[in-house]
Amino acid sequence: MVAIIKTGSSVHNVFNYNENKVKQGVAQCIAEGNYPVDLEQMNISMRLNRLLKQNALNENVKRNSVHISLNFDPSESTLSREKLIAIAHTYMEKIGFGEQPYLVYQHHDAAHPHIHLVSIKVKPDGSRIDMHNIGRNQSETARKEIEKSFGLVEAQGRKSNSDSTLKPIAASKVSYGRIQSKKAISAVLDGVLSSYKYTSLSELNAVLQLYNVMADRGNENSRVFKTNGLVYRILDTEGKPIGVPIKASDFYNKPTLKFLEQKFASNNNVNTGMKNRVKNAVDLALFAKNIRFSQLTKLLEKEGINIVCRKNTEGLIYGITYVDHTTKCVFNGSALGKQYSAKAIQERCSLIGSKKPHFDTDSSLKTHADKISDANSKDLFQDNNVTDTGVLGKIVDVLTQPQFDANYIPNQLKGKRKKKKRKGQSDNQ
Repeated sequence: MVAIIKTGSSVHNVFNYNENKVKQGVAQCIAEGNYPVDLEQMNISMRLNRLLKQNALNENVKRNSVHISLNFDPSESTLSREKLIAIAHTYMEKIGFGEQPYLVYQHHDAAHPHIHLVSIKVKPDGSRIDMHNIGRNQSETARKEIEKSFGLVEAQGRKSNSDSTLKPIAASKVSYGRIQSKKAISAVLDGVLSSYKYTSLSELNAVLQLYNVMADRGNENSRVFKTNGLVYRILDTEGKPIGVPIKASDFYNKPTLKFLEQKFASNNNVNTGMKNRVKNAVDLALFAKNIRFSQLTKLLEKEGINIVCRKNTEGLIYGITYVDHTTKCVFNGSALGKQYSAKAIQERCSLIGSKKPHFDTDSSLKTHADKISDANSKDLFQDNNVTDTGVLGKIVDVLTQPQFDANYIPNQLKGKRKKKKRKGQSDNQ
Protein backbone atom coordinates (compact mmCIF):
# COMPACT_ATOMS: atom_id res chain seq x y z
CA MET A 1 0.00 0.00 0.00
CA VAL A 2 1.22 3.49 -0.85
CA ALA A 3 -0.23 6.55 0.90
CA ILE A 4 -0.09 10.03 -0.66
CA ILE A 5 -1.05 12.99 1.53
CA LYS A 6 -1.86 16.48 0.20
CA THR A 7 -3.11 19.57 1.97
CA GLY A 8 -4.88 22.54 0.41
CA SER A 9 -6.65 25.79 1.10
CA SER A 10 -10.05 24.81 -0.33
CA VAL A 11 -12.29 22.06 1.00
CA HIS A 12 -14.62 22.76 -1.92
CA ASN A 13 -11.93 21.80 -4.46
CA VAL A 14 -11.09 18.49 -2.80
CA PHE A 15 -14.74 17.61 -2.23
CA ASN A 16 -15.82 18.55 -5.77
CA TYR A 17 -12.93 16.60 -7.29
CA ASN A 18 -14.23 13.38 -5.76
CA GLU A 19 -17.92 14.15 -6.29
CA ASN A 20 -17.26 14.88 -9.97
CA LYS A 21 -15.66 11.46 -10.25
CA VAL A 22 -18.88 10.04 -8.79
CA LYS A 23 -20.95 11.92 -11.41
CA GLN A 24 -18.71 10.55 -14.17
CA GLY A 25 -19.39 7.02 -12.93
CA VAL A 26 -15.77 6.25 -12.03
CA ALA A 27 -16.05 6.60 -8.22
CA GLN A 28 -18.36 5.94 -5.27
CA CYS A 29 -18.62 7.48 -1.81
CA ILE A 30 -18.47 4.30 0.29
CA ALA A 31 -18.09 5.50 3.90
CA GLU A 32 -17.94 8.39 6.35
CA GLY A 33 -16.27 9.00 9.66
CA ASN A 34 -17.68 11.02 12.58
CA TYR A 35 -20.77 12.27 10.78
CA PRO A 36 -24.03 12.60 12.80
CA VAL A 37 -26.02 10.37 10.41
CA ASP A 38 -25.27 7.36 8.24
CA LEU A 39 -23.96 7.87 4.71
CA GLU A 40 -27.18 6.58 3.11
CA GLN A 41 -29.19 9.33 4.84
CA MET A 42 -26.99 12.20 3.61
CA ASN A 43 -27.10 14.19 0.40
CA ILE A 44 -24.13 16.04 -1.16
CA SER A 45 -24.77 19.27 0.73
CA MET A 46 -24.85 17.51 4.09
CA ARG A 47 -21.53 15.79 3.37
CA LEU A 48 -19.85 19.07 2.49
CA ASN A 49 -21.39 21.26 5.18
CA ARG A 50 -20.13 19.01 8.00
CA LEU A 51 -16.56 19.75 6.87
CA LEU A 52 -17.12 23.46 6.28
CA LYS A 53 -18.77 24.11 9.66
CA GLN A 54 -15.96 22.52 11.64
CA ASN A 55 -13.34 24.38 9.59
CA ALA A 56 -15.12 27.64 10.43
CA LEU A 57 -14.14 27.13 14.08
CA ASN A 58 -10.63 28.36 13.24
CA GLU A 59 -10.39 30.71 10.28
CA ASN A 60 -6.66 31.25 10.91
CA VAL A 61 -5.92 27.82 9.46
CA LYS A 62 -5.40 28.64 5.79
CA ARG A 63 -4.38 25.21 4.45
CA ASN A 64 -7.31 23.46 6.09
CA SER A 65 -8.20 20.64 3.69
CA VAL A 66 -6.64 17.17 3.68
CA HIS A 67 -6.75 14.82 0.70
CA ILE A 68 -5.24 11.34 1.07
CA SER A 69 -5.09 8.52 -1.46
CA LEU A 70 -4.36 4.93 -0.43
CA ASN A 71 -3.07 2.95 -3.40
CA PHE A 72 -2.92 -0.83 -3.55
CA ASP A 73 -1.03 -3.27 -5.72
CA PRO A 74 -2.76 -4.17 -9.05
CA SER A 75 -2.89 -7.79 -7.87
CA GLU A 76 -5.24 -6.68 -5.06
CA SER A 77 -8.09 -5.75 -7.38
CA THR A 78 -10.40 -8.16 -5.52
CA LEU A 79 -10.32 -6.17 -2.26
CA SER A 80 -13.90 -6.01 -1.00
CA ARG A 81 -15.70 -2.78 -0.20
CA GLU A 82 -15.91 -3.77 3.46
CA LYS A 83 -12.15 -4.38 3.64
CA LEU A 84 -11.39 -1.02 2.00
CA ILE A 85 -13.62 0.75 4.53
CA ALA A 86 -11.91 -1.05 7.41
CA ILE A 87 -8.49 -0.07 6.04
CA ALA A 88 -9.60 3.56 5.72
CA HIS A 89 -10.90 3.74 9.31
CA THR A 90 -7.75 2.07 10.68
CA TYR A 91 -5.44 4.36 8.73
CA MET A 92 -7.21 7.56 9.86
CA GLU A 93 -7.10 6.40 13.47
CA LYS A 94 -3.37 5.65 13.32
CA ILE A 95 -2.36 8.99 11.78
CA GLY A 96 -4.33 11.02 14.35
CA PHE A 97 -7.50 11.73 12.35
CA GLY A 98 -9.71 9.21 14.12
CA GLU A 99 -11.88 11.95 15.69
CA GLN A 100 -12.06 14.11 12.53
CA PRO A 101 -14.98 14.10 10.07
CA TYR A 102 -13.95 12.42 6.82
CA LEU A 103 -15.36 10.81 3.68
CA VAL A 104 -14.10 7.71 1.87
CA TYR A 105 -14.32 7.41 -1.93
CA GLN A 106 -13.49 4.31 -3.95
CA HIS A 107 -12.14 5.22 -7.41
CA HIS A 108 -12.21 3.01 -10.51
CA ASP A 109 -10.27 5.25 -12.92
CA ALA A 110 -6.81 3.66 -12.70
CA ALA A 111 -5.17 0.30 -13.34
CA HIS A 112 -4.69 -0.27 -9.60
CA PRO A 113 -7.32 -0.25 -6.80
CA HIS A 114 -7.28 2.88 -4.64
CA ILE A 115 -9.40 4.96 -2.30
CA HIS A 116 -9.47 8.69 -1.51
CA LEU A 117 -10.01 10.18 1.95
CA VAL A 118 -11.29 13.76 2.36
CA SER A 119 -10.92 15.47 5.73
CA ILE A 120 -9.96 18.73 7.49
CA LYS A 121 -7.20 19.94 9.84
CA VAL A 122 -9.39 21.86 12.34
CA LYS A 123 -10.35 19.83 15.44
CA PRO A 124 -13.79 19.98 17.14
CA ASP A 125 -12.33 22.34 19.77
CA GLY A 126 -11.01 24.70 17.07
CA SER A 127 -7.34 23.76 17.42
CA ARG A 128 -5.21 22.76 14.44
CA ILE A 129 -3.75 19.33 13.69
CA ASP A 130 0.01 19.57 13.14
CA MET A 131 0.85 17.64 9.98
CA HIS A 132 4.58 18.34 9.91
CA ASN A 133 6.37 15.15 8.77
CA ILE A 134 3.13 13.18 9.06
CA GLY A 135 3.94 11.32 5.84
CA ARG A 136 7.35 10.19 7.05
CA ASN A 137 6.31 9.41 10.62
CA GLN A 138 2.67 8.53 11.41
CA SER A 139 1.66 7.55 7.88
CA GLU A 140 4.69 5.34 7.29
CA THR A 141 4.14 3.53 10.58
CA ALA A 142 0.43 3.09 9.83
CA ARG A 143 1.18 1.78 6.34
CA LYS A 144 3.49 -0.97 7.59
CA GLU A 145 1.10 -2.04 10.36
CA ILE A 146 -1.91 -2.11 8.00
CA GLU A 147 -0.02 -4.15 5.40
CA LYS A 148 0.68 -6.82 8.01
CA SER A 149 -2.72 -6.84 9.73
CA PHE A 150 -4.73 -6.88 6.47
CA GLY A 151 -2.33 -9.09 4.52
CA LEU A 152 -1.57 -6.49 1.82
CA VAL A 153 1.32 -6.42 -0.63
CA GLU A 154 4.17 -4.53 1.00
CA ALA A 155 5.22 -1.28 -0.68
CA GLN A 156 8.70 -1.17 0.90
CA GLY A 157 11.40 -1.12 -1.77
CA ARG A 158 8.96 -0.95 -4.68
CA LYS A 159 9.78 2.65 -5.65
CA SER A 160 12.54 1.50 -7.99
CA ASN A 161 10.12 -0.59 -9.99
CA SER A 162 10.19 0.61 -13.60
CA ASP A 163 6.41 0.49 -13.77
CA SER A 164 6.18 3.32 -11.24
CA THR A 165 8.30 5.77 -13.22
CA LEU A 166 6.69 8.62 -15.11
CA LYS A 167 6.24 7.71 -18.77
CA PRO A 168 5.39 9.80 -21.83
CA ILE A 169 1.78 9.86 -22.93
CA ALA A 170 1.21 7.56 -25.89
CA ALA A 171 -0.81 9.97 -27.98
CA SER A 172 -1.93 7.21 -30.32
CA LYS A 173 -3.57 5.43 -27.38
CA VAL A 174 -5.41 8.48 -26.05
CA SER A 175 -9.01 8.86 -27.02
CA TYR A 176 -9.34 12.56 -27.73
CA GLY A 177 -12.35 13.03 -25.54
CA ARG A 178 -12.03 15.49 -22.69
CA ILE A 179 -12.02 13.00 -19.79
CA GLN A 180 -9.32 10.74 -21.28
CA SER A 181 -7.07 13.67 -22.23
CA LYS A 182 -7.45 15.26 -18.80
CA LYS A 183 -6.58 12.05 -17.02
CA ALA A 184 -3.45 11.53 -19.13
CA ILE A 185 -2.24 15.14 -18.73
CA SER A 186 -2.99 15.15 -15.00
CA ALA A 187 -0.71 12.16 -14.45
CA VAL A 188 2.19 14.02 -16.09
CA LEU A 189 1.53 17.28 -14.22
CA ASP A 190 1.47 15.43 -10.89
CA GLY A 191 4.91 14.01 -11.63
CA VAL A 192 6.51 17.22 -12.94
CA LEU A 193 5.10 20.40 -11.37
CA SER A 194 6.20 19.77 -7.80
CA SER A 195 9.38 17.82 -8.59
CA TYR A 196 11.33 19.93 -11.09
CA LYS A 197 12.85 23.41 -10.66
CA TYR A 198 11.97 25.66 -13.61
CA THR A 199 11.95 29.46 -13.81
CA SER A 200 9.93 30.12 -16.96
CA LEU A 201 7.18 28.63 -19.08
CA SER A 202 9.70 27.59 -21.73
CA GLU A 203 11.75 25.69 -19.14
CA LEU A 204 8.64 23.96 -17.82
CA ASN A 205 7.61 23.04 -21.36
CA ALA A 206 11.07 21.56 -21.95
CA VAL A 207 10.23 18.98 -19.27
CA LEU A 208 6.58 18.50 -20.25
CA GLN A 209 7.57 18.00 -23.89
CA LEU A 210 9.52 14.89 -22.89
CA TYR A 211 6.16 13.44 -21.81
CA ASN A 212 4.20 14.75 -24.83
CA VAL A 213 2.46 17.53 -22.92
CA MET A 214 2.55 21.31 -23.37
CA ALA A 215 1.42 24.32 -21.33
CA ASP A 216 0.01 26.77 -23.88
CA ARG A 217 -0.86 30.45 -23.48
CA GLY A 218 -1.94 30.79 -27.11
CA ASN A 219 -0.79 33.59 -29.41
CA GLU A 220 -0.76 37.21 -28.28
CA ASN A 221 -4.06 37.97 -29.99
CA SER A 222 -5.92 35.04 -28.46
CA ARG A 223 -8.49 35.42 -25.70
CA VAL A 224 -6.55 32.95 -23.51
CA PHE A 225 -3.40 35.08 -23.69
CA LYS A 226 -5.18 38.39 -23.10
CA THR A 227 -6.93 37.08 -19.98
CA ASN A 228 -3.71 35.51 -18.58
CA GLY A 229 -5.22 32.09 -19.15
CA LEU A 230 -3.44 28.79 -19.69
CA VAL A 231 -4.39 25.48 -21.27
CA TYR A 232 -2.63 22.11 -21.34
CA ARG A 233 -2.43 20.03 -24.51
CA ILE A 234 -1.21 16.64 -25.66
CA LEU A 235 1.51 16.58 -28.34
CA ASP A 236 1.87 14.07 -31.16
CA THR A 237 5.13 12.38 -32.17
CA GLU A 238 6.15 15.48 -34.13
CA GLY A 239 5.55 17.79 -31.18
CA LYS A 240 2.33 19.27 -32.59
CA PRO A 241 -0.74 19.83 -30.34
CA ILE A 242 -3.58 17.37 -30.84
CA GLY A 243 -6.84 16.59 -29.12
CA VAL A 244 -8.89 18.73 -26.79
CA PRO A 245 -7.08 21.50 -24.82
CA ILE A 246 -7.89 21.45 -21.09
CA LYS A 247 -8.07 24.67 -19.05
CA ALA A 248 -5.58 24.85 -16.18
CA SER A 249 -8.37 25.73 -13.76
CA ASP A 250 -10.12 22.42 -14.55
CA PHE A 251 -7.35 20.37 -12.92
CA TYR A 252 -7.45 19.49 -9.25
CA ASN A 253 -4.08 21.20 -8.46
CA LYS A 254 -5.15 24.39 -10.30
CA PRO A 255 -1.82 24.70 -12.23
CA THR A 256 -2.81 28.12 -13.60
CA LEU A 257 -0.44 30.81 -14.90
CA LYS A 258 -0.59 32.56 -11.52
CA PHE A 259 0.37 29.30 -9.79
CA LEU A 260 3.28 28.77 -12.18
CA GLU A 261 4.56 32.33 -11.77
CA GLN A 262 4.81 31.70 -8.04
CA LYS A 263 6.80 28.54 -8.78
CA PHE A 264 9.08 30.48 -11.14
CA ALA A 265 9.90 32.96 -8.38
CA SER A 266 10.52 30.31 -5.72
CA ASN A 267 12.78 28.30 -8.08
CA ASN A 268 15.02 31.25 -8.95
CA ASN A 269 17.64 30.58 -6.29
CA VAL A 270 19.22 27.46 -7.77
CA ASN A 271 22.38 26.09 -6.20
CA THR A 272 25.44 26.90 -8.33
CA GLY A 273 26.62 23.33 -7.96
CA MET A 274 23.55 22.12 -9.86
CA LYS A 275 24.47 24.36 -12.79
CA ASN A 276 28.09 23.18 -12.65
CA ARG A 277 26.98 19.56 -12.86
CA VAL A 278 25.36 20.21 -16.24
CA LYS A 279 28.24 22.41 -17.48
CA ASN A 280 30.86 19.84 -16.50
CA ALA A 281 28.87 17.03 -18.11
CA VAL A 282 28.74 19.00 -21.38
CA ASP A 283 32.45 19.89 -21.20
CA LEU A 284 33.47 16.30 -20.53
CA ALA A 285 31.36 15.04 -23.42
CA LEU A 286 32.92 17.65 -25.74
CA PHE A 287 36.47 16.87 -24.66
CA ALA A 288 36.80 14.66 -27.76
CA LYS A 289 37.33 16.26 -31.17
CA ASN A 290 34.60 16.66 -33.77
CA ILE A 291 31.86 15.11 -31.67
CA ARG A 292 28.50 15.30 -33.39
CA PHE A 293 25.42 16.85 -31.83
CA SER A 294 23.61 13.51 -31.81
CA GLN A 295 26.56 11.96 -29.95
CA LEU A 296 26.48 14.76 -27.39
CA THR A 297 22.78 14.15 -26.83
CA LYS A 298 23.33 10.44 -26.22
CA LEU A 299 26.27 10.98 -23.88
CA LEU A 300 24.32 13.44 -21.77
CA GLU A 301 21.31 11.12 -21.63
CA LYS A 302 23.58 8.53 -19.99
CA GLU A 303 24.32 11.16 -17.34
CA GLY A 304 20.59 11.73 -16.77
CA ILE A 305 20.46 14.98 -18.77
CA ASN A 306 18.14 15.62 -21.72
CA ILE A 307 18.77 18.31 -24.33
CA VAL A 308 15.50 19.83 -25.57
CA CYS A 309 15.87 21.91 -28.74
CA ARG A 310 13.74 24.80 -29.96
CA LYS A 311 13.56 24.98 -33.75
CA ASN A 312 12.19 27.50 -36.23
CA THR A 313 9.89 26.67 -39.12
CA GLU A 314 12.89 25.71 -41.24
CA GLY A 315 14.04 23.16 -38.67
CA LEU A 316 17.08 25.15 -37.51
CA ILE A 317 17.95 25.05 -33.81
CA TYR A 318 17.76 28.47 -32.16
CA GLY A 319 17.48 27.49 -28.51
CA ILE A 320 18.58 24.73 -26.14
CA THR A 321 17.28 23.74 -22.71
CA TYR A 322 18.96 21.21 -20.43
CA VAL A 323 16.75 18.99 -18.24
CA ASP A 324 18.73 17.33 -15.45
CA HIS A 325 16.66 14.43 -14.11
CA THR A 326 19.15 13.79 -11.30
CA THR A 327 18.90 17.20 -9.62
CA LYS A 328 15.44 17.90 -11.14
CA CYS A 329 16.72 21.25 -12.43
CA VAL A 330 16.00 22.85 -15.80
CA PHE A 331 18.32 25.42 -17.43
CA ASN A 332 18.15 27.38 -20.65
CA GLY A 333 21.53 27.22 -22.37
CA SER A 334 22.13 30.96 -22.04
CA ALA A 335 21.55 30.72 -18.26
CA LEU A 336 24.62 28.49 -17.97
CA GLY A 337 26.83 30.83 -20.02
CA LYS A 338 27.50 31.72 -23.66
CA GLN A 339 29.41 28.49 -24.27
CA TYR A 340 26.29 26.45 -23.54
CA SER A 341 23.88 28.37 -25.76
CA ALA A 342 22.44 26.82 -28.92
CA LYS A 343 24.87 28.58 -31.26
CA ALA A 344 27.96 27.83 -29.16
CA ILE A 345 27.07 24.16 -28.69
CA GLN A 346 26.58 23.73 -32.43
CA GLU A 347 29.96 25.37 -33.04
CA ARG A 348 31.60 23.11 -30.46
CA CYS A 349 29.97 20.13 -32.15
CA SER A 350 31.43 21.28 -35.49
CA LEU A 351 27.97 21.82 -36.98
CA ILE A 352 28.81 25.46 -37.66
CA GLY A 353 32.36 26.28 -38.71
CA SER A 354 35.33 24.20 -37.60
CA LYS A 355 36.19 25.62 -34.22
CA LYS A 356 37.84 23.27 -31.78
CA PRO A 357 36.02 22.46 -28.57
CA HIS A 358 37.06 24.59 -25.63
CA PHE A 359 36.26 24.94 -21.97
CA ASP A 360 34.73 27.61 -19.79
CA THR A 361 37.70 29.57 -18.41
CA ASP A 362 35.75 30.14 -15.20
CA SER A 363 35.52 26.42 -14.55
CA SER A 364 38.07 24.46 -12.55
CA LEU A 365 37.70 21.75 -15.20
CA LYS A 366 40.35 23.41 -17.40
CA THR A 367 42.94 23.34 -14.64
CA HIS A 368 42.44 19.63 -14.08
CA ALA A 369 42.22 18.79 -17.78
CA ASP A 370 45.64 20.33 -18.43
CA LYS A 371 47.12 17.76 -16.07
CA ILE A 372 46.06 14.82 -18.18
CA SER A 373 49.11 13.46 -19.96
CA ASP A 374 49.29 13.13 -23.74
CA ALA A 375 49.58 9.40 -23.32
CA ASN A 376 46.30 9.24 -21.42
CA SER A 377 44.63 11.48 -23.99
CA LYS A 378 45.68 9.20 -26.85
CA ASP A 379 44.48 6.18 -24.96
CA LEU A 380 41.10 7.73 -24.21
CA PHE A 381 40.46 9.14 -27.67
CA GLN A 382 41.86 6.85 -30.32
CA ASP A 383 39.28 8.01 -32.84
CA ASN A 384 36.89 10.86 -33.26
CA ASN A 385 33.75 8.89 -32.44
CA VAL A 386 33.01 8.63 -28.74
CA THR A 387 31.10 5.40 -28.56
CA ASP A 388 32.73 3.78 -25.51
CA THR A 389 30.44 4.29 -22.53
CA GLY A 390 33.47 4.03 -20.23
CA VAL A 391 35.20 7.11 -21.62
CA LEU A 392 33.36 9.58 -19.39
CA GLY A 393 34.06 7.41 -16.41
CA LYS A 394 37.80 7.38 -17.16
CA ILE A 395 37.90 11.13 -17.54
CA VAL A 396 35.96 11.65 -14.32
CA ASP A 397 38.39 9.39 -12.44
CA VAL A 398 41.34 11.46 -13.66
CA LEU A 399 39.71 14.84 -13.15
CA THR A 400 38.42 14.11 -9.66
CA GLN A 401 41.70 12.81 -8.21
CA PRO A 402 42.44 14.89 -5.09
CA GLN A 403 45.42 17.18 -5.27
CA PHE A 404 47.60 16.49 -2.24
CA ASP A 405 51.09 17.61 -1.38
CA ALA A 406 52.70 15.34 1.19
CA ASN A 407 55.02 18.16 2.28
CA TYR A 408 52.24 20.67 2.82
CA ILE A 409 51.77 21.94 6.40
CA PRO A 410 48.90 24.31 7.27
CA ASN A 411 49.99 27.74 8.50
CA GLN A 412 48.28 27.14 11.84
CA LEU A 413 50.57 24.15 12.53
CA LYS A 414 53.81 25.81 11.50
CA GLY A 415 56.09 26.93 14.33
CA LYS A 416 57.30 30.49 14.51
CA ARG A 417 60.51 31.01 12.63
CA LYS A 418 63.41 31.92 14.88
CA LYS A 419 65.05 35.17 13.83
CA LYS A 420 68.74 34.97 13.11
CA LYS A 421 70.96 37.27 15.11
CA ARG A 422 72.94 39.70 13.13
CA LYS A 423 76.55 39.75 13.93
CA GLY A 424 77.39 42.50 16.39
CA GLN A 425 73.84 42.93 17.73
CA SER A 426 72.71 42.11 21.25
CA ASP A 427 69.24 41.08 22.48
CA ASN A 428 68.93 44.31 24.43
CA GLN A 429 68.77 46.58 21.40
